[in-house]
Amino acid sequence: MDLPFDLTAGQGAYLAAALFAAAYIRGYSGFGFSAIFIILAALTTNPLPLIPVIFSCEIAMTLFQARGIRAHIDWSRIRPLLIGAAIATVPSVTLMARLGEDQARLAISAVILLLSLVLLSGWQLRRPIGFKGNLSVGILSGMVNSAGVGGLPAAAFLTAQPLAPAVFRATMIVFLTGIDLMALPVMHANGLTGGETLIGVLLAFPILGLGIWAGGLRFSAASQAQFRRVIVVLLTLFSVLNILKVAL
Repeated sequence: MDLPFDLTAGQGAYLAAALFAAAYIRGYSGFGFSAIFIILAALTTNPLPLIPVIFSCEIAMTLFQARGIRAHIDWSRIRPLLIGAAIATVPSVTLMARLGEDQARLAISAVILLLSLVLLSGWQLRRPIGFKGNLSVGILSGMVNSAGVGGLPAAAFLTAQPLAPAVFRATMIVFLTGIDLMALPVMHANGLTGGETLIGVLLAFPILGLGIWAGGLRFSAASQAQFRRVIVVLLTLFSVLNILKVAL
């Protein structure tokens, strides 16, 4: 069977492993799936065609997690976040669709590196941000979601506030699903989706289910703050590797 996007067997095996790792992290922490998979994928192939596949996977993963998160969703934060993301989605996706492979890899890596450093700094807000603050974060998330990392600005701001792990996880899952649902039609309009996108999603689905299940088993058994820090360290490392790959 030929793999989509002209992937070799070796690239396909590598991406399958990366997909499982990213799905495990999503099942465990509620965020990081798109960013981690895309930064890993960019080490071996052009990440742009894979972004719609990952967004579709992100939406599918919510089906696996919906039952356990419903009671913990913070709708007062999600509404302004999604409104802000809706404002920025169309122009940012249109711009990203016109970038070349090296430009896309560099842009994605630079965005992830900057936002990872914010998370690593341990930055904390003195008080919860209101509607306008969440709206601004949503706009930023919508802008960088064209690079597949729309969850990181929201994760940075939610991490900086006193939220229970279950609320953080549930709110991030719903927000990520919302911004991906916004982005996919715009990506299709810009020619970033096609038959290979559907094949990629179908191939990924069983891996997603296994990763989400395994990650969910660990959610209540470990420190969320510590695990999120490990995720951000990995994101920082891979973003630097990608920047060096383009620069050299």
